[in-house]
Amino acid sequence: MKEVLFVVEFGIEFVPRDLYWKTTFYAIQAEKIGFDYLWITDHFNNRNVYVSLAIASAYTERIKFGPGVTNPYLVHPGVTAQAVATLNEIAPGRVVCGLGAGDKTTLQMLNLEQRKPLRTVRESVKIIREITSGKTLEMQGKIFNVAGAKLNFKITSPIPIFIGAQGPKMLELAAEIGDGVLINASHSKDVENAMTFIGRGIKKAGKELNDLNISAYTSFSVASSYDKALKAVVPVVAYIVAGSPEIVLERHQIRVEVANKIREAIVHRRWKEAFSPVNAEMVEAFSICGTPETCVDKIHRLLKVGVNQIVAGSPIGPNMRKSINMIAAEVFPHFKEIIGEERI
Repeated sequence: MKEVLFVVEFGIEFVPRDLYWKTTFYAIQAEKIGFDYLWITDHFNNRNVYVSLAIASAYTERIKFGPGVTNPYLVHPGVTAQAVATLNEIAPGRVVCGLGAGDKTTLQMLNLEQRKPLRTVRESVKIIREITSGKTLEMQGKIFNVAGAKLNFKITSPIPIFIGAQGPKMLELAAEIGDGVLINASHSKDVENAMTFIGRGIKKAGKELNDLNISAYTSFSVASSYDKALKAVVPVVAYIVAGSPEIVLERHQIRVEVANKIREAIVHRRWKEAFSPVNAEMVEAFSICGTPETCVDKIHRLLKVGVNQIVAGSPIGPNMRKSINMIAAEVFPHFKEIIGEERI
């Protein structure tokens, strides 16, 4: 085994598009090869996140897991509290809750507006944290009013809340009120910029940097060649471009008009029109894509600017099973001891 240069936690994200047993199989595989966190996305047009997580929990023993991420526009935070608390009853101490303002492209499909996202996320975190702590919650907020909400079953362990963030104000809020920050970024330039605002949130809350799990939530695609990895990642990068704040697009010199056209095409399911504008610059900005050697180099850059969890997000690679094993065999040895030697 190569020298371990960094010790870092690794998470993996699955999008439950496939049949439930495939997602469960990949979850088992991810745990066996040494991933620390399992994140499953929550979009209305895929399979239900909590059903997917519950099934995966029954076939795993160690890996921590949760929605990555849910949002309070589609699901009331009181219902999210109920869901993660129920999961925590199934797998005590292993459940985390990923929460964010949601993907505006997907929300637009349901004609939902991301109204006052900072206030909405702040109040949602309070509701979820209080209810999952077993307390009775009375709250008069600007977004949510809660009158005596309480779960009718006991919570045995606290549920950490990770906040998905990309823009400056949301990053600062996430560091201030979250137990973890899921930085929606794959490029070291974006993560380095994010750390400035995370630092402000930490200071505002009177925390220490070590109090926070800071995760780079990347779009990841690894394969034996760049071209194979590229083909898999293009659709995901299109969604990321479509949902990115203007300030992030400008940092990577991507025109807002192009992002708007991609978003419009995705909403109307015009896939060729949505994916064809994705170029090499967008892939470099919004993904970790390429051979294992390339991916290792990009992970090193992220770690150097301060993250302590790398989330290998969708698509993982052109062949899920092979790409997960490739991460274990050719990426993990640079950063951590492999917990599970078995390959499946």
